[in-house]
Amino acid sequence: MNYQHQKMLSSENFVKISKPMKQTNEIFEKDLVCAFLQRLMMLDYRARYIPVQQENSDLNNSQAFPVSESADDDFDTLFSTAADLDQSKENHVHPMDVQMAVLHCSDSLLKQKMITKLSQCQYALPLLVPDPASTNIVCPLWTFRQITKTWKISTTEENSTIVTMKSMPICKAKTPMVSFFRLGSMSLSKSQLMNAMINDRHHTFFHRNCPGSTKSRHLMDGVAEIAWYCPAGKPNDLFNDCIAFCNLHGDSLAITKQRELLTEMSSVIVVLVPTLEKSQGSSEVIYELYKSSKPLIIISADNECGAVQMKPRKYKLGLKERSQSDVSEELKKILRSILSGPHTSFQLETMAKVPEVTVDEKADVCLKGKSLAMELVKMIKEMDIAEIKDKFLPCQGQLWYEWCKINKELHHLKGHIEKEKCQKSDQLMELRQKQCEVSNSQLMRLFIKNLNDLQPNEREYFLKWTQFLIDALSTDDISSILQSYDKIWSEVLDLKKKHDKSFQLKEKLTELEQLSKKLQSATFGLEHMFREMGQIYEAHKSLKKQSLDHQSEWSKYPVLAADLMIKGHPMELMDGDAGHVPLIWISSLLQAVIQKLGDQRVFVLSVLGFQSSGKSTMLNAMFGLQFAVSSGRCTKGAYMQLVELSEEIKKDYHFDYILVVDTEGLRALELAGNATLHRDNELATFVVGLGNMTLINIFGENPAEMQDVLQIVVQAFMRMKKVQLSPSCVFVHQNVTDIAAAEKNMDGKRRLQEKLDNMAQLAAKEEVCEYECFSDVIAFDVQKDVKYFAQLWEGSPPMAPPNPGYSESVQELKTIILSKASQSKGITLSHFSTKVQDLWNALINENFVFSFKNTQEIAVYRKLEVQYGDWTWALRSEMLNIENQLYPKIEKGQLDKVELSDLSKAMSKRYKEITQAIGAYFEEDKDKEMLIQWRSRFENKIKELHEELMRGVKRKLDEVIHQNNARKKLDNKKTEFENKLFQKSKELAHLLKSIKDEEELKSHFSTVWENRVKELTSDMKPIEDINLEEDQFLVLLDLGDEDGLIDESRKSTKYKSLSVIGDYSDYITQKKFKHYFQKTQQSQETKTEADEDKSKNPGLVSYVKGLFVKGLGCEEQERIRSFIQNVETECLEALKRKPIATTGYRSTYLQELAKTIKQKVSEFESGRTFIFKKEFTVDLSLYVFDRAESWLLQSHKQYKDNNDVLTYLDSKKSEYYNIFRSFCKGSSSTVVFGEMICKNLKASAVEAVSNKTAVDIAGEMKCSFPAFSGNRLNLEKHVLTSLAEKENFESFKTYIRHPRSQVEAFIKEEVKKYIFTTHNDKPHNILKKNTEDISRVISQALFDATEKHKKEGGDIETWVEEFSSKLEPNLTLDTISCQNFTDINNFDFVKEEIEKGLKVNIKEMSDLSLNTVNDCRQKPEQILIDQLCNCCWERCPFCAAVCTNTLKDHSPGKHSVPFHRPCGVKGWHYRGLPDFVIDFCTTLVASDQSFFPEHDSQETVPYKQYQTAGEKYASWSITADASMLAYWKWFIFRFHKDLENYYNNKFQGHGKIPQQWKDLSKKDAIESLNEMCSL
Repeated sequence: MNYQHQKMLSSENFVKISKPMKQTNEIFEKDLVCAFLQRLMMLDYRARYIPVQQENSDLNNSQAFPVSESADDDFDTLFSTAADLDQSKENHVHPMDVQMAVLHCSDSLLKQKMITKLSQCQYALPLLVPDPASTNIVCPLWTFRQITKTWKISTTEENSTIVTMKSMPICKAKTPMVSFFRLGSMSLSKSQLMNAMINDRHHTFFHRNCPGSTKSRHLMDGVAEIAWYCPAGKPNDLFNDCIAFCNLHGDSLAITKQRELLTEMSSVIVVLVPTLEKSQGSSEVIYELYKSSKPLIIISADNECGAVQMKPRKYKLGLKERSQSDVSEELKKILRSILSGPHTSFQLETMAKVPEVTVDEKADVCLKGKSLAMELVKMIKEMDIAEIKDKFLPCQGQLWYEWCKINKELHHLKGHIEKEKCQKSDQLMELRQKQCEVSNSQLMRLFIKNLNDLQPNEREYFLKWTQFLIDALSTDDISSILQSYDKIWSEVLDLKKKHDKSFQLKEKLTELEQLSKKLQSATFGLEHMFREMGQIYEAHKSLKKQSLDHQSEWSKYPVLAADLMIKGHPMELMDGDAGHVPLIWISSLLQAVIQKLGDQRVFVLSVLGFQSSGKSTMLNAMFGLQFAVSSGRCTKGAYMQLVELSEEIKKDYHFDYILVVDTEGLRALELAGNATLHRDNELATFVVGLGNMTLINIFGENPAEMQDVLQIVVQAFMRMKKVQLSPSCVFVHQNVTDIAAAEKNMDGKRRLQEKLDNMAQLAAKEEVCEYECFSDVIAFDVQKDVKYFAQLWEGSPPMAPPNPGYSESVQELKTIILSKASQSKGITLSHFSTKVQDLWNALINENFVFSFKNTQEIAVYRKLEVQYGDWTWALRSEMLNIENQLYPKIEKGQLDKVELSDLSKAMSKRYKEITQAIGAYFEEDKDKEMLIQWRSRFENKIKELHEELMRGVKRKLDEVIHQNNARKKLDNKKTEFENKLFQKSKELAHLLKSIKDEEELKSHFSTVWENRVKELTSDMKPIEDINLEEDQFLVLLDLGDEDGLIDESRKSTKYKSLSVIGDYSDYITQKKFKHYFQKTQQSQETKTEADEDKSKNPGLVSYVKGLFVKGLGCEEQERIRSFIQNVETECLEALKRKPIATTGYRSTYLQELAKTIKQKVSEFESGRTFIFKKEFTVDLSLYVFDRAESWLLQSHKQYKDNNDVLTYLDSKKSEYYNIFRSFCKGSSSTVVFGEMICKNLKASAVEAVSNKTAVDIAGEMKCSFPAFSGNRLNLEKHVLTSLAEKENFESFKTYIRHPRSQVEAFIKEEVKKYIFTTHNDKPHNILKKNTEDISRVISQALFDATEKHKKEGGDIETWVEEFSSKLEPNLTLDTISCQNFTDINNFDFVKEEIEKGLKVNIKEMSDLSLNTVNDCRQKPEQILIDQLCNCCWERCPFCAAVCTNTLKDHSPGKHSVPFHRPCGVKGWHYRGLPDFVIDFCTTLVASDQSFFPEHDSQETVPYKQYQTAGEKYASWSITADASMLAYWKWFIFRFHKDLENYYNNKFQGHGKIPQQWKDLSKKDAIESLNEMCSL
């Protein structure tokens, strides 16, 4: 009791999930309170007596009893009463003292919960309690508020029995009260006698013969307990109406105050006395009672007589030598007689008016909650429940039902889809607008104000009071409706048994339907207030309304609801009345919970089962939850409740909370008239998908009932497997008799296994998959995953207590759940939120599996793609650096072999770092459980890329080596030439050193140079430039093409855009006119049928990819376009395999291309109804030649530069003029050598700096430039944004036809802008840094080489070798012939000369233009193209949108893109009509329409089954959505004229652009891309 003064126990201490209780006697006294409360919460009535183990006792001690130590005669000892044998000393607390102590030490909310549970256990409840801290008498009226009692009154009229059901809060029930007093000390137990009045098989009132009773008790004397007898409406009822029995504990002579209070309130008083004599102290009390008007029954312990009526309503009877059963029967008979006449009634609520009693409800916090709740309910008190909802909760009524209906229709569109979609979208917004307009009801304003203003504790009282007061309004209505329903349902069953199909049966079923609706209307509770909050929030949020006067008051609603959810209040997840999930509200509510708790991990436990199968009762008992359980107010829809794990067990789990989802019972009684399998499947799929574990609750052993629920559940699990969700399941069989019979259980499990396997086979047929047994669908062990529950009640309700076996079953099930949960990681609240949206969005589309989109998984995958981009860039940039080090050495002939092993060794360190980073990411990321499915795929991709990069660099370097080998002849002569030129320059300078005029010197040098070059190259023929234009003309002429046709094509330049023109009809000629006519006729017939159907159902008009206007359909046009692209690719690849850079150009290469093109055209024509005109072949050849031209010219230039002596010598002229001029000025060999080294260094340094800067700029952009720093989807978003901002149709056309070309063009443009305009300071800084770095390298190498030469000596050649080696790997010097400088011996002077020249070089390099960088071998744009475009480029077979997967080959993952578009963008139109198709394929896949998979298909395929139409369709995942992306809608309207001209079709008829599209701005379009990427 001292604890009370430290800290009150609160309900929060006992709603947390703790360790399962031990079902043994190993409970110590210190754990008694906890054990009592835990068992009580689990409805275990044995909580009232829990055997206690003494701290110092040994359970295994064989000597369990004390042994006498007497040495005297044992027989004498037997009669001894000595103290050493007195074992009467008690060693445990009286059970009722435990109960009362806990009550005294608990706060009001926990007291209320305890009293409610005691009531459910059919125990008596404290009515009057002496306050241990004062002399006050307390009535805990508040604790009774949650208790509702139900009973049936049986009356006989005209030989028929009428049973009337009553159900009401016990505080409001007016019943007779029979009070029992004991005057003096007695051997007979008063409480035991009272139990016989109520339930002789249950200890309603604790008595001296109950287990655990002791002689001494401290907290019960003076306590008056009350219990109610509730009849069941059966002949064997003890009483015909509800009666309250009150028991005043202790000697009533000493407890005057309570006795007098009860005497005043009672209808009948029963007094137990040891003897009935005037001399007794009790005679005065008896006299007063006897003289009063209250009925009195006196029971005397020393009297043998039976019941005697002393005078009207005054009785006495004896107990002596009479059985208790006889006495109790007489007592019942007297009570029935008294109560059949006039009597007073007792109502608990009246206790508040008794001045002598302190009522707990008078506490300030309780009074405040009550007054606010009464103020709220006052405005609805006199109204009908349905009227209340219509007037005060208008947002959740017809407006919401209509919104749900239209929203579902939006996912099942027919006819003119886009037009219908726009209309329905407008309707949805109108309904939201109406909701906003009516949302400001006085009731909701006051309700939300109170929630907002009250402190958390005050808020709890306010909500409780509100619920109590609202319940009081609807109790009578619900009782009468249920009674009527029960009656009509019985009549329907009778008619069905008679196989009556008459009008009467239909009429009764209609009545049932109406009663069902009436019951729905009559149900009103806090959940409806919260539902209204949700709808007000959704309406405003949808319209993005901001309240000016309240500063967005509605925006705070999720925070208010989150506070309550965290406190343990259930929140509606799925509106059972509307059959819809309010996604906006749920998402914001969960987000608010996350903001308060953090993104906690939760284990989601879903529960499925028929209505009234005991689901909610089981959950409430297991976790101490608050789900509604009364049959009249069964859970509708789905509710979620957050339950925290206690601190002591958190360490054993990977999550901190269990999120329980309880569902509306399948095949609910109210919905018996209109329940459908589809709706049940929807609900089951939803909750099964949400749960980490699903409890399937089956009531009883009815096989037919079980079969229904099993079919639904198995199909739901099968769907989960197909969308890669894998919950576990446990089956709970409730209300099973004889659960201890192991054989029966085994037989039951075997039958369940058979049924599950059978259901799995049936469901597999419906879901079109192959499963033989249930364990193929989900990991399931029938031995471990099936739990049998005893029936809930121990006897017949309403007086039966809960079965202790039920509580044990609940405890065992809790252990199983926690054991399974310990192996689960759970999911984060944010993941749960997205899962709710994903599941619901998939469910409102008919085909769940094709429609399901795992948003969380997509988000995790997109994040992984960004990481993959970083890893691949790290590999690529390292390989580029290695290439930059090796390339100049090979180019300068200093390295003639590169092996893959060398590259692998150079890459090994970086590759190891990257693989370690990958391993760490997959093992340590918070989403590692989800990432594991992709680990091997991404690791393999990194390995493949590593090998591919090495092979690519080796190929590139081998080509340079090959070129070097090809020009060896020239290289061998170079040294000879250079030596001769050097000597000649030196000699000439010696002769002309007196000439000072620069022009004269140049003139003399040029004359000598030309003569010397002629002399050196007299036997060599120069390599000529090529004339591609002439060669192309001759090649086509040789192949038989007319010269006029060739000239005309070249002049028109039409061929240049051959791959992007909209219509190729002008290029074709039909093979057989008759056959074509037949085809056209067929097309016309289809068109006619379609036209006839249009008036009936425009949705039946399908469009195809077949034969239309001008003889070429959209699909054939696309095939020709793809053919052109393929021919171009193949020809260019073939050409690039030719060794033009090493052996030179030949016109035969063009001949080969032309022949290949002609052959490909012939192959394409075969099997088609048309052939190409000659113009097409000519244009295609010119188109390919045009594409090859730049590469041919570049390759030939490279060949010429490397192999033409004249070209080489011409490049050396300025170098030798400088040498000549230096010697003319009298410079020494050292000065000339220094100048040569500096010139050589400058060329190498510029190349090294440029290439390094190119890689660094690409790296900087890859990391920090928004378009390049994310995944492939991010790049696509920026490309589309750029296209929209420019509004250039030609660019759009390129994007639609050649997406990769447009993406590459975008990258080039952005790189150019980055370098030269928008961010040019960054490239300049990079260039400056690299210049400084290379300067430091050169200076250090110069110093090191000179110092080493000083120490070790050597000639000029050894110095050059040392200097070159010190520059590596950063720089590679050209080979310098040292034989001309053998006279140099002062290397400090050499160093000084080089340093002079170096200063000039560094200054010039610091002014190096970024153009130089952009023109170097490593171009930033090409590096980024290689990095960013190495991805998937597959296109949607319907709308040609490009797959946005960052992986090039992402098999087995399907292609997908969030940016699908109207099929008309690709050129699709309706069969036989020029009308564009403006429907999105993401909408079509949810529609009832069909399509032709190929241009010549005769059979259509329903869009819903598009993946069955062939490989190109099956490889795509097109998730059905509402296609709300504004981008392509804006594009179509903005460029509709251009599109019409390009495709020669019209936006008319079925393809008419909806008005809504015309209202979209460019800003809307671009913003919609951001929204799509954030999904």
